Amino acid sequence: MSNSAKLFKRACRVIPGGVNSPVRAFNSVDAEPVFIERGNGSKIYDVDANEYIDFCGSWGPLILGHADPDVLNAVTETAHDGLSFGICNPLEVEMAELLAEMVPHVEMFRLVSSGTEAVMTALRLARGYTERKYIIKFDGCYHGHSDCLLVNAGSGLLTQAVSSSKGVTDKVTSEVISLPYNDCEQLKQAFVKYGDEIAALIIEPVAGNMGLVKPEPGFLEFIRQLCSNNGSCLIFDEVITGFRFHPGAYASLTNVTPDITTFGKIIGGGMPIGAIASTREIMEHLAPLGDVYQAGTLSGNPVTVAAGIATLKKLKATNPYPRMTKLADLFATTINNFAAEQKLAVHCASYGSAFTLFFTDKQPLTNLDDVKQCDTKRFAAYYRHMLSNSFYMSPSQFELNFISAVHTESEIKAAATCVIEFLYSSNGKLTDKEKKRSYTGCHGWEILRVK
Repeated sequence: MSNSAKLFKRACRVIPGGVNSPVRAFNSVDAEPVFIERGNGSKIYDVDANEYIDFCGSWGPLILGHADPDVLNAVTETAHDGLSFGICNPLEVEMAELLAEMVPHVEMFRLVSSGTEAVMTALRLARGYTERKYIIKFDGCYHGHSDCLLVNAGSGLLTQAVSSSKGVTDKVTSEVISLPYNDCEQLKQAFVKYGDEIAALIIEPVAGNMGLVKPEPGFLEFIRQLCSNNGSCLIFDEVITGFRFHPGAYASLTNVTPDITTFGKIIGGGMPIGAIASTREIMEHLAPLGDVYQAGTLSGNPVTVAAGIATLKKLKATNPYPRMTKLADLFATTINNFAAEQKLAVHCASYGSAFTLFFTDKQPLTNLDDVKQCDTKRFAAYYRHMLSNSFYMSPSQFELNFISAVHTESEIKAAATCVIEFLYSSNGKLTDKEKKRSYTGCHGWEILRVK
C-alpha cells in the first residue's frame, strides 16, 4: 500500500470523506487522492517520492510557482515578529494601498480571510447599500459555499453531482435568481420581472468553476447597462480572475467597471485571503462607519499580507503574463489542431494562462448546459493517464488548470505530448508497438501517434 493510500485510510477515520475540501477526494476521477508533502517551482512531490509537473497551482494562487523565494522571505521575516495580533498592523495598510494602485477603478478595500467570505460580505454590502433583497447569479458560477449561493453552482458541486446542498433552507435560496450564462434575453426578462427589488448581480467575468467559459462579446456590457439603469450593484467575482491575466483586475481589460469586486487566490500568494473592493461611497456602508456588519479576527493577518505584497510587487515588476499566455496558447493550439485533424470529441479552451480540456465535440461552450454534455468518464481516464505520467491536473472536468511564471516551454510540450498520447489510445495507454510510430507535431517536436 502506498504512503498516500495509508494516509487516506487514516484521514477517513477522523476527517469526513478523508478530505478537508470535497474535490480533493478524487471521486469524479475514480481514484484515491495523492498526498503532497512539498513543492518547488513548477513541481510538487508526494509522500511516495513521486514528482509531478503541477498545473493546478493550489487552484490558482501560485502564479509565481511553489516556494517562490521572495514570497518565502517575506513570510519568514514577518513570522519572526509574530503570527497574528488581531490588532491593526502596518502591512495591511501597505497592502490596501498597493491594491488601490494596481486596481485604479477602486478606492477602498476590506481584507478578509477567504474568497467565500469576500463574496458573502459583498452581497450583504450590496443589499445594505441598495436596501433591496434579490440577487442574480449565473448557472455554473461558483462564488463560495455561503448558503444563498448554493443554487445551480459550479466547482465541487458539479464534480460531486450535487445541484444544491442540504442544510440550506428554501427561504434563503428564494431570494436568489440563477440564470444561464451568456443569455441576454433571460437576463432582460428577470430585470423586467424583479426590477427595483434586485440588489445585485454577481458574475465570474470569465467563468472558471464550470471549466473555462468566456463571456460572449457584449454580454458584460449588457449586464453593466441593465444594472446601471436599474440601480442594482454589479459585482465581479474576481477571486480567480484578479491578477491572473495581467497585474490588476480583469475588469481593467474590459470596458466594464463593476460596482463591487471581490478578490482572493493570487493576492495572498498561497496564503488564505480575500478582499472586497469598491468606491468610497459604497464601502463606507461597512462597519464601523456604516450599518453593514462584517468582522474577522484574522482579517489583514500580517503573515498572509506579507506574502500577498511580495507576490503583487513581483508580478508588477516582472510582468510574466505575455509569456504565460504564449505557453497556454501553445498547449491549447497543439491539442486542438490534433483533435480537429482526427475529428476527436475534445477541445482545449484557454484564456491567458488558464485552460480546461473539455471532452465534448461542442465548441465553443457558452453555458452550463453545454458543459454538462462533456464525457466525464473519458475525462477521468485522461486524468489518471496524466497523473501516472507525472502531470498533476485539476481533478475535475469542471475546473481550471493554470500556467505559472515558472513553467517551461519543454514542460508544456511534454504535457501536450502526454495528452495526445492519451487521445490516440483507446484506454489511455499505448502499447510498445504503437510507441514505435512517431509524428512531428505542428510545433515541431516529436509526439506519439497511433494509426
